[in-house]
Amino acid sequence: MKTIKITPRGYCHGVVSAINTITKLNKLSMPKPIYILGMLVHNKKVIENLSDDGIITLHDPSKTRLELLEEIDEGTVIFTAHGISPKVRERALEKGLHIIDTSCKDVLKSQNVVQEYLDKGYSVIYIGKQKHPESEAAQSISDKVYLIEHLEEIDQLNLKGDIALTNQTTMSMYDVYQIAVYAKMKYPQIIFIDEICNATRIRQEAVIKQEPVDHLFVVGDKLSNNSRKLVQVSIEQAKINATLIEGLDDLDIKQLSRYRSVSVSSGASTPTRVTKEVTDFIEQFDADDESTHIKR
Repeated sequence: MKTIKITPRGYCHGVVSAINTITKLNKLSMPKPIYILGMLVHNKKVIENLSDDGIITLHDPSKTRLELLEEIDEGTVIFTAHGISPKVRERALEKGLHIIDTSCKDVLKSQNVVQEYLDKGYSVIYIGKQKHPESEAAQSISDKVYLIEHLEEIDQLNLKGDIALTNQTTMSMYDVYQIAVYAKMKYPQIIFIDEICNATRIRQEAVIKQEPVDHLFVVGDKLSNNSRKLVQVSIEQAKINATLIEGLDDLDIKQLSRYRSVSVSSGASTPTRVTKEVTDFIEQFDADDESTHIKR
């Protein structure tokens, strides 16, 4: 089958840095047990590998990072690439835990922007996904940070004075710009600081510019916001239907048989080998040859 491999694929620098940090740890000399506060990156296969190394991942979408931290009484706590709030860091120090911080530098930069404008007396509107760890960290900095996910939520705010608008690094840049334009209509004095990270931006732009195909498969974890946004951007901006799959096992043979050409992209936390398994299979796939339908 004709298969277009959209680049870039594979880990972004923030994920590479987080995984390298964990890989290089001298686990024998670290206080035990070793916990990760949330998923190190939003990819189940990565988490499974960490579990094999004896590292415990605490993940519960219904709990904040601060609530998860209360489940740890001793040992080492690892903060994820998504960043962490000052309150969580302070509480970890109070509990006497050994801390390893793998926060992505782009996320830290966006948090610094929030703090910078708060220090200047601004209220901050933050565009992000509800209950996402990056948004949670930003929102917990101050009660003057107002988290919104959708354009219509701007109308629910009634802010006065100086206002700054910024965003989670992995949002759809098209959604962010649309909200920014609308917010400017309601608050002419607003200052917009675009914090979409380059890894997210470049992937979204590549999806937009892809050559016409019957379908796009995005390889990524269902918890990965940047992976889900690639699907959204393909459907809404490129006008190419798209499906999020976590790996080869998720690929629907009946669905694939309907297409003559497909493209493949991946989220920033998807291992390269997982995406390669998908592209290798699709490239050799022939709807009329059942021997090519077997996933090995």
